[in-house]
Amino acid sequence: MNTTTVLEKQACAATNPAQAEAVVQEEFVSTARRRMCMAALMTAAILAALDTTIANTALPEIAVDLHSTEATIIWVTNAYQIAMIAALLPFAALGESMGYRRVFIGGLALFGLASAVCGSSATLAWLVTGRAMQGVGAAAIMSVIAAFIRHIHPPRMLGRGLSTNALVVAIGFTLGPVVASTILTFASWHWLFRVNVPVAAVAIVLAALYLPDVAGGRHRFESASAALCAAFFGLLMFGICMLENGGRSALAVFCMCASLACAVALMRKQRGHPAPMLAVDLMAIRVVRLSSLTSVCAFATQSLALVSLPFLLQGTFGMPVARTGFVIAAWPLLVAFMAVVVAPLSDRYPSGLLCSLGLIILTLGMASIALMNGSASSAGIAFRLAVCGIGFGLFQSPNMREIMSGAPAVRSGGASAVVAISRLMGQTLGAGLVAQCFHWWPASGSRMAVFLGGACALLGCLFSAMRLKKHTGR
Repeated sequence: MNTTTVLEKQACAATNPAQAEAVVQEEFVSTARRRMCMAALMTAAILAALDTTIANTALPEIAVDLHSTEATIIWVTNAYQIAMIAALLPFAALGESMGYRRVFIGGLALFGLASAVCGSSATLAWLVTGRAMQGVGAAAIMSVIAAFIRHIHPPRMLGRGLSTNALVVAIGFTLGPVVASTILTFASWHWLFRVNVPVAAVAIVLAALYLPDVAGGRHRFESASAALCAAFFGLLMFGICMLENGGRSALAVFCMCASLACAVALMRKQRGHPAPMLAVDLMAIRVVRLSSLTSVCAFATQSLALVSLPFLLQGTFGMPVARTGFVIAAWPLLVAFMAVVVAPLSDRYPSGLLCSLGLIILTLGMASIALMNGSASSAGIAFRLAVCGIGFGLFQSPNMREIMSGAPAVRSGGASAVVAISRLMGQTLGAGLVAQCFHWWPASGSRMAVFLGGACALLGCLFSAMRLKKHTGR
């Protein structure tokens, strides 16, 4: 706390005993409990981030063990992403109604139970079911983390708290392939999920002991709106993934039509609402809309790369599974590094310029991976992935800042939801497109997925560049 603020508070406290108690309480929270609160939050955050990538490295081995094809095994990734997308906004609303702490602990408990289900799965159906349960638990966790960070940090330290969260999530993505390769060296793929159970238990204990019981009763939870919102996103993404994975087209079209009907019903129900669950008011703002589209394209590129690369490296280049994770880790490692480097640049240069430059670098990196021949060394592949990580890292933070600053202050919660939904939709679309590439090009699906990822990055660059043109009134 700076000196001026301390003196002002002490002056008020001298004439107001209640104010003095409040000053002591703020200092207690900021010094004695904040670290333990952040420990609980970041333990949960790294679990959710790890399980976004940890299974990708093992997909070829899981496919063989469960007698599945390369196209159908992608549902192990899709189920997790679809469930998160469907449940994120309803859980955010539930947190405002019954309290963030209950939603957070409930999500952790479900995540731990789902991890046990995944770790004991003997069939693809059980594994996909467990992954969907994990996705629901992860959505509950992610929906309230930012709200907790805002509550336990004074305004002058909020940026530091959010930066810590971003860094931890990036580290989680970085460790995913490394942890997977290490575990697969000594044990079966089941242990990729079993290790989550004790970590989730520790996070639950920390949360129960230290997290404050905030929010609750702020808004009445509208169960009908939440159900319509979950159905809209869940059916939409399921239908898209069905088409991309070569499923029954009639069922896919039915799901997408039902999704559209749910969206129409939800918008009618929430017409005139000051904070609609779908945040349609924010998407009407040009800079927010373009930034969301940029995010979807960039995260689709990331998912196309990280899901397809294990198949490319192990199948085409004959790379051992233990080495694959360490090579792929070059991408998220550079993303984590760039999260620190880009922070001061965001205040000096337009976000659209930084994002466009980053996505151009990402496009070039994806092209270099897709064009490499069988003689490429592990170091050479890791270097190409590092270039991709630099480009992606240059895009990520400025784009998030553009969405948050482009929205009115009173709609910060809705803007945060736009950030999360854009990321998750991009990741899910990317994973589904990998499966479609295996259907279209059975012999070279993984390489074509990387080419397609480069095209998505280029499209994102175009959306980003459109923000550089100045508009009046947005």
